[in-house]
Amino acid sequence: MKLLEFQAKEVLASLGISIPPGRVARTPDEAAEACSALGPVAVKAQVPVGGRGKAGGIKLASTPEEARRAAEQIIGMDIKGFRVPLVYCEAALEIAREIYLGFTVDRDARANILMLSSKGGMDIEQVASESPDSIARLYPNPWRGPLGFELNALVFQAGLGELGRPLMAMIKKLYRAIPELDAVTAEINPLVVTRTGEIIAGDAKLEIDDNATWRQQDLDRIYGSAIEGDPYEVEAKKRGLTYVSLDGDIGIIGNGAGLCMSTLDLVQRAGGQAANFCDIGGGARAEVVENALGVILMNPRVKGVLMNVFGGITRGDEVARGLVTARDNLKMKLPLVVRMSGTKEEEGRAILKANGIEPGANAWEAAQKIVELTRAAAPRS
Repeated sequence: MKLLEFQAKEVLASLGISIPPGRVARTPDEAAEACSALGPVAVKAQVPVGGRGKAGGIKLASTPEEARRAAEQIIGMDIKGFRVPLVYCEAALEIAREIYLGFTVDRDARANILMLSSKGGMDIEQVASESPDSIARLYPNPWRGPLGFELNALVFQAGLGELGRPLMAMIKKLYRAIPELDAVTAEINPLVVTRTGEIIAGDAKLEIDDNATWRQQDLDRIYGSAIEGDPYEVEAKKRGLTYVSLDGDIGIIGNGAGLCMSTLDLVQRAGGQAANFCDIGGGARAEVVENALGVILMNPRVKGVLMNVFGGITRGDEVARGLVTARDNLKMKLPLVVRMSGTKEEEGRAILKANGIEPGANAWEAAQKIVELTRAAAPRS
């Protein structure tokens, strides 16, 4: 669950982190009213992706009329595939210095990593590429969190020793988002040092682990349904599917995360590109298969679908019946290729053949076949 900036800042404020005053505006008139109340503001697009400034989604406004014009330009614009539904009008800060502060998951190290850099306001990936030595890193013990002497060393390593005491206090507050909120990413960039010496969160990114939603029901109730994310991922979540949108035109269904990932690789190796990752898990009842196909076919870019199933607890004949039912109910006309092996695979293949679906002999052949079929398919209208 990725929170929008204003939502993330509300959560950070509950952890004791200072944020600038701000107001949400869904119309240009509301943006003008916010500027009247707050003075000069930054009018910020609210979408769950970065790069808003480069896309023109952040504008400064000194007067209500300027704020109105800024909101008119930003609301409704497209930023990396997300339509901007509203803006956040935040009181402008007198910035003396910008710092990067963030926690995220280092999947290679299988641990949370804390990063601190004096080069705030830039993408951390860009900083890492251009000046990796400017990023100080710490892997806190997950059971006790970062200790004072570790944070002190981190701050000095980042060249921010003169801000040691307030920075250490800020880091401890932000770290609470991991054990208390199940955050997988908690980032403040920039962390602003004002001309009067205050340290304030100038921006905020907060992503909550979807697997911990049952523990974070209050956050999910308040923010979960309000976030305008990828429409296919939102719909898939409603249907209880594990789904990630990608940039290609071949829909992928598999039963198991590892099998799905290997299928993506095979499709790419065959010269195609996947439109999604969709794991239907074990069992694969007819309604689950139909739900998965339904979400995939919502995407107009999809020209064909590859289904890769290995039968352990999942029976091939049940999957085949579910797939045929789903195809017929959805009136699917796109190319459909199925690789099936394991429990009841012969029965499943017989059902598929009897209903006009030719299964691939193996995963590699199935991937090659769907790529060939989608290359010949005309674009969907």
